[in-house]
Amino acid sequence: MIDFENPTGLIILIIGLGLLLYLITATVHIVREYERLVVFFFGRLQGARGPGIVLLIPFVQQAVKVDLRERFLEVPQQTCITKDNAPINIDFLVYSKVFQPDVTVTAVTDFTGASQALAATTLRAVIGDIPLDDVLAKREEINNILRTKLDEVTHRWGVKITSVEIREIVPPRDIQEAMNRQMSAERNRRAVITESEGTRQATINVAEGDKQSNILRAEGERQSQILRAEGYANALQTIFGAAQGIDDKTMALQYLEALKALAVGESTKWIVPMELAELTRPIGTMMRAAEGDRGAG
Repeated sequence: MIDFENPTGLIILIIGLGLLLYLITATVHIVREYERLVVFFFGRLQGARGPGIVLLIPFVQQAVKVDLRERFLEVPQQTCITKDNAPINIDFLVYSKVFQPDVTVTAVTDFTGASQALAATTLRAVIGDIPLDDVLAKREEINNILRTKLDEVTHRWGVKITSVEIREIVPPRDIQEAMNRQMSAERNRRAVITESEGTRQATINVAEGDKQSNILRAEGERQSQILRAEGYANALQTIFGAAQGIDDKTMALQYLEALKALAVGESTKWIVPMELAELTRPIGTMMRAAEGDRGAG
């Protein structure tokens, strides 16, 4: 039974409850999945523990909590000198992740400050071996070089450099103006090349069209000549067929008709071919045959 009217007893109770609470919090530790506790026993490293519930002996074991999640370090803008003595300003980000928490706690005092100083000096060393044009054009290659060099140092701290990303490269003003003029000249060159290529293609298309037109015209003329020749051949074949069906008597009558037409004209002189006698001989034969038939009757 506690006498609440006695302040000494109440103070002892509060002190006891506070001490009990402290012992519980110093003994029971809840470690999250992305955390580890680096435990020391009387100052001697025992190793990393977690995740889950970790029990420690108060006043005997001490713990340092380490976050295993990937973190990033923003390196402020640094002025570097390139291989061809051009000053440029560069700022970048460094992404890292702890893979050995016990080594990280015991190997380096201030990892963030050490990493930032290391990144700045490494950047100057890397940029000093690269010309300005390559610095501006090979950003990804520079990122890989920085990551490799930084990881060689931080690996002994139990930290892995996962990525390095250059955020901005600012060359001097005169170099920027020269770059702008160069880009303008390059755009003009591309425009001229594009225009000339279009003109050349248009000329080729026109020539190709003329060529196809000439070919079609020549083909049309050839087909027309073929059809005309076929028409002449058919006409000659028809005439030849009709001529084969005409006998000597019919031919002789045709010649007589021709002579009759000549007699109607005003000419007083006729030129008669020698073959006319041979042509009119069938007529005489027919006439004699007709007289013989009448005499017999």
